[in-house]
Amino acid sequence: MTGGYQVYRAALPEVCAADPARMVFTADADGRCEVFTWDAVSRRARQVTRRPRGTLHGAIDRDAYVWWFDEDEHGHGQWRFQPFGGGTDLPGLTGVPAGLPRGLAVSDHGTVALAVGEGGATTVHVGPRGGAARTVVRTGGHATLTGITPGGGLLALGGADGVTVLTSEGTVRAVLPGGERSGRLWPLGFAPAGPDDELLLVRERHDRYVVESWRPGTGTVTHDWCAFDTEITARWDADGRSVLVRQDRHGRSALHRARLDDRTLTPVPTPAGTLLDAATRRGGDLHYLWTDTGHPPRLRSSRGTPLPPLPTVAGPVPGTHHDLWTPGPDGPVHTLLSLPVPPTAPAAPPGSPTGAEPPAAPAVFLVHGGPADHDRDAYDGVVHSLVASGFAVARVNYRGSTGYGPRWRRAQGRGVGLAQVDDLASVRADLIARRLIRPGAVGLWGTSWGGYLVLLALGTRPDLWQAGVAVKPVADCAAAHRTTTPALRALDERLFGGTPDEVPERYARSSPIRYAAAVRAPLLVAAATRDAKCPPGQVRGYLAALRAAGVRHEAMWLDSGHDGYDGGDHVAVLRRAVVFLDRELRGPARRPQTPRSARSGEHRTAERLTERRRSHAEGHHPQRPARG
Repeated sequence: MTGGYQVYRAALPEVCAADPARMVFTADADGRCEVFTWDAVSRRARQVTRRPRGTLHGAIDRDAYVWWFDEDEHGHGQWRFQPFGGGTDLPGLTGVPAGLPRGLAVSDHGTVALAVGEGGATTVHVGPRGGAARTVVRTGGHATLTGITPGGGLLALGGADGVTVLTSEGTVRAVLPGGERSGRLWPLGFAPAGPDDELLLVRERHDRYVVESWRPGTGTVTHDWCAFDTEITARWDADGRSVLVRQDRHGRSALHRARLDDRTLTPVPTPAGTLLDAATRRGGDLHYLWTDTGHPPRLRSSRGTPLPPLPTVAGPVPGTHHDLWTPGPDGPVHTLLSLPVPPTAPAAPPGSPTGAEPPAAPAVFLVHGGPADHDRDAYDGVVHSLVASGFAVARVNYRGSTGYGPRWRRAQGRGVGLAQVDDLASVRADLIARRLIRPGAVGLWGTSWGGYLVLLALGTRPDLWQAGVAVKPVADCAAAHRTTTPALRALDERLFGGTPDEVPERYARSSPIRYAAAVRAPLLVAAATRDAKCPPGQVRGYLAALRAAGVRHEAMWLDSGHDGYDGGDHVAVLRRAVVFLDRELRGPARRPQTPRSARSGEHRTAERLTERRRSHAEGHHPQRPARG
């Protein structure tokens, strides 16, 4: 390939530990996400995978073997690998049944550990690279393999109730409790050096997030001096004694280096915005992936190391970008607001008043998914396209969002979904009062959990919204619970306090289908026929309820799963949604011409529209299953 690469996965390229010049990343290949190698010395890339539906999960081990997850349209598959320079594809371990990917770890000596989701259980297999698999443990529920020691002797398995450390033979060495009572706990991998097999952890404790570590024989150490008021993730530096900590706070990122032996915490200077990933490489070279709303992601090296080039937008990102805080019952609600540059007004006729403000723009509330997620000061192709088309875009970090501390994440107000709708309504009223958006021309657009909130807002606050776009949404909470994945059933039960049979009134009160007949705004629903997280059956039931009530709506069906990797699907949804919103919010009046920069943004929408379960580096820990 020539030119730049659109890196889909919002994380740094994976780097071979023995040769940091050899890297693996996922990027665009003719409209699909595929795995590539990158040689920083020769500055050459090689496409590794060519799958009809694309490939997202990729990695590289110490011996420079390239790994990827070969999955079907339902997300089930197996890990495979090949040499860095190319060659025959081989299964990571033989005898492993197809399943969902729940972790890959490779030791310094080629011992491979794979975790596979099968039904409601997780099974861990171990063996030599490419050799026969040996089953180590099978555990009920959703669990994630998060690391193997350099020598291959210990594994770390994270789950909703804490962390289990076990030997490669399956013997449990330690159980580190987590959960609501003792504070949720996330494992972040074993130290890459040293004789102690030390495991890095983050615990939620007393409304803060604290770095912990565990060693065989000495147990867990809580580093109280390394605590933060909002969510963090962390990773070991190569020396195995210092840790790079990234904090998500109020829609932006801060980076710190913690030295465990010295008990020191030092800020690492980075530009204001969002760090999608950061890692210290050999010799202290810091690599990081940086972005803000006005600039697409850029790979940077503090030492000038060559990294895969990323594309640039054709022309500047349009509009102006602002922070807005709206009073709320549990604290102020933060909104990232992007405003279009108003068109140049024609000369006023003689005798007309001067100094009049330009008319406020129609607005689209771009509602994030999760629910354990937040909107960031980061480039988004959907925001780019909407602002360039003349819309104001509001991204609201409603109650339940991450990045504002545990209390904000737990705040539920009137109940699941309803508190979030209240926050959207409050921000709408605030923006109108400040004359920043046009009354009577406000729409909603969300994907997955964000799509659920769109449907719920349209039904429970029908007078406030003039259009809605819901992509792969939850439309019927009880029906979705019955047919979704085991991990998401468990998430629902935590949110609602039980199953639909145990607390039916809670599911009904928060379910969009209950309010379908009250919807007044025209609605576009885009759903996927193979969606396991937000199953198609419950969407069809909601569409039937709209038809029965005579609600004006459109349906768009994609032949994909929830996390589609085909860029063509995402561009198709983007184009149809922008045309729909343009028609409903602006009508037949003269519209500004879409600049080339907006059209280029169409090809950078996969990150927003898929709402992927991201890596540790983005703050989505494996114990937080999310619809997206």
